[in-house]
Formats: sequence, structure tokens, C-alpha cells
Amino acid sequence: MSMSSSSLAPPDPKRLEGKVAIITGGASGIGESTARLFVYHGAKVIIADVQDELALSLCKELDPDQESISYVHCDVTIDSDVKNVVDVAISKYGKLDIMYNNAGIPGNVDPTILGADHQNFKQVFDVNVYGAFLGAKHAARVMIPAKNGSIVFTSSVTSASCGESSHAYTSSKHAVVGLMKSLCVELGQYGIRVNCISPCAMATPLLTNAMGMEKNVVEGLICASAVLKGVVPRSEDVAEAAVFLASEESKFVSGLNLLVDGGYSTTNQSFSTVLRNLMSSNHVL
Repeated sequence: MSMSSSSLAPPDPKRLEGKVAIITGGASGIGESTARLFVYHGAKVIIADVQDELALSLCKELDPDQESISYVHCDVTIDSDVKNVVDVAISKYGKLDIMYNNAGIPGNVDPTILGADHQNFKQVFDVNVYGAFLGAKHAARVMIPAKNGSIVFTSSVTSASCGESSHAYTSSKHAVVGLMKSLCVELGQYGIRVNCISPCAMATPLLTNAMGMEKNVVEGLICASAVLKGVVPRSEDVAEAAVFLASEESKFVSGLNLLVDGGYSTTNQSFSTVLRNLMSSNHVL
């Protein structure tokens, strides 16, 4: 089968040219990296966050005139806040093409059920699940009439590999995947795509603060336990996945939980680790 010369041409480097995006939790970590990459690829970006100083500093760095990126204070657990940021997008740009529901918190890191605190459990679900629901709901409000749009969620490798995070965090990220799949079915009839990105552990401020460790120490632990060696997973890798799911390159991709984990969730290395330790200790003896 012959291919036309145009089909062999390299893609336009501005993969999001003309698109309007909201990124919740866009002031730091994965959200910040995604905001940077979205702007680089030509999108108009609105950061929705509660970290005012960080967000305003990022906007000023990327575009002093704030024509391509701006900030709206938004607590994703408050319906009126989420409604407002979507309304701002429509008022400023006339449309919303991409809703990236990225805001999330780890909550308490105690992995035991007896150590779990009910208020903390509720707070994690309020931000990670209810916040994602509100983002999707208000995005759908303007995307359905337009019969177009891409809704993306940040889930986690804990949605596919359990036992290494708190019950609240793990449960909330499973719920986000369930919400994504349910919305994929309903919103597909309006031409709206809905997908998740599930990163492995990365030395973002969210994780380093939760672990109380320096970034380089956390990265060392991540690399030591990784399946895919030779690469340090960083928030920029998630941003690249977000660009793909937000762009026309994924125009027939919906209902996907995209694992950005270097294959970590494909295996359980507990037995081999215990065996190596046993053989090592026997060798020493």
C-alpha cells in the first residue's frame, strides 16, 4: 500500500496549537510540568490551584503578559470554585478543549487499616475523587454542546499494583479510574474522550514531602526498585503522556488507563527479592 508524501511528513511541533486547557493542581509537580509543555505546544492554559504564589510565579515566568497562561484560584473540593474556572476559560477564550483533572493529595502515609484516620480518608476522597468528579462535570457542561473535548485524570500506579500506599490513596485512585471508564461510555456519544494517566512513584513535591526525604534520595529508591533501568522517572514523562491524550494524535483513544511506570505494575518482585537476600546472607555465612 502506497503512502502519500504528506502522511510521511513529521508532525507539527505545536501539537496543541489553538487548544484551550485547564490543569488542576497546575502550580507544582506533574501539573507544573504539564503546564510548561502545554504552553510549549501552543495551548492556552489556565492553572487551577490553591498555591497562589507558585502559580503566579509560573505564569509570570512562562508569559509575563499572561496571554498563553493564567491562574485562577480554585479549591477542587468546592463546586463554585470549579464552576468558576471553567466559566473563566469560556469567557476568556470562548471554549474548553482539555480538562486535566490532576489535583491530588497523598494523605497520611500510614499503610495500616488500624492506623487510618477517618477524617484523613474523607479528605483524600474529597480532593482526589470528588474534585476530579467536579472537574469532569463542569468540563462536560461546556464540551457536550461543542461535541468535542478531552478529559484527562491523574490516577496512580496504585490503581494497578496495590500494597505500597495507604488504603485511602489506593482506593481513591481506583475510584478515579472507575469514574474515567464510566464517563468514557456516556461522553463518547458527544465526541468527548476520557482517559487516565497512572504514574509510578516520582520525586515530586507531593511524594518527597510525604516521605520526608530529599529528592535525590527518593529518586535513588525509585530507580533501585524499578523494572526499567537506565531512566529516572520524572513529572515531565507524565506531561508527555498528557500531551498525547490531549492532542489529535489520540483522537480514537478513550477509556484508557495509561500506565507511565516503566513496567512496574506488570510484576511482583517480592519473592525474588527475598530469595536474593536469603542467598546473600547464606553466602556471607
